[in-house]
Amino acid sequence: MKMKMSGFFFLWPVLFLMFGCGDREAARPEAAPVFVIAKKIEKQAAARVIAVSGNIEGSKTARLGFMVAGKINYVAAREGEIIGKGQLLASLDPENYRIAKEIADANVAQIQDEYSRLNLMHERGSISESDYSKISNGLKMARAQQRLHTKNLAETRLYSPFRGILLKRGVEVGEIIGAGLPLFGVSDIRTVHVNASVPETDLRFIKKGVKAKIYVASIDAAFSGRVIEVGALAEPATRAFSVRMEVQNPGEILRPGMTAEIQIPSGQKEDVVKIPGDAVLRDMDNTAYVFVADDVKHKAFRRKISLGKIDEDGIEVVAGLAPGELVVVGGQHKLQNGSLIALKQVL
Repeated sequence: MKMKMSGFFFLWPVLFLMFGCGDREAARPEAAPVFVIAKKIEKQAAARVIAVSGNIEGSKTARLGFMVAGKINYVAAREGEIIGKGQLLASLDPENYRIAKEIADANVAQIQDEYSRLNLMHERGSISESDYSKISNGLKMARAQQRLHTKNLAETRLYSPFRGILLKRGVEVGEIIGAGLPLFGVSDIRTVHVNASVPETDLRFIKKGVKAKIYVASIDAAFSGRVIEVGALAEPATRAFSVRMEVQNPGEILRPGMTAEIQIPSGQKEDVVKIPGDAVLRDMDNTAYVFVADDVKHKAFRRKISLGKIDEDGIEVVAGLAPGELVVVGGQHKLQNGSLIALKQVL
């Protein structure tokens, strides 16, 4: 009997702990709800914008080279420098061409002297017409050779045809080059062109003179442009049409080869879903998501979304949300998937 009683007293603390802990666990209160502000999603009419990507190029671009062969003895500028109109870019060693011109000059002088004497005799009828014709044609050929060698000597100096930036310098002093090789590239970038391809379904909305918004991410700057050319022939592979826009380039910060995002108004309206930019959150992998409020369960659930165009009115949601849903626009940074919420305000 003593052994049974001692066993009961031994188990009593254990039973007390078990039932006591269970009571405290059952009595633990739920987490307090997070007060949030939500916005009811509705479709709204917005101006339809044609968004495409494009490449920037100078308004005028020239590839320059020498019309004669020779050895480079001078190069004026390096790539990226501004070149003035008529500025000397490079020159060839002119010695051979100078000698050839001197020979041509001497030949003209000699034939000219002979022609002058024979011309007096021709006026007196002392020489035949064939002899006079021969010296006359000889003088014409000599003068033509003189002009050719004069031109070749002048071609040993290469000048820029307009003001621009030196895009390419393909030669160095001491190199021997052939005639007609494109050695330099010069582009006028005070005004630039933006070239883009537009799907054939959107071509009917684009007209010459239409204003366009140009955004260049590499310099984080926006510009205003206008359409100056609309292609008439589709590219065989993509069935897209070329469109060219003109953009003023103050400070010449836009450079050929940069990429640009272009928005061209279509003049049409479309129904879209937009949300405030602050409502959008991003994962570590840059996936966009929002919190959608369930006013029945009083909880917020995370929802991945696909984004479209961004403007001053908000961000367009292409997929992931439906009209009538409540998107959390205030307090979303305190939430996790399934968090208990209390709606402080519905916009």
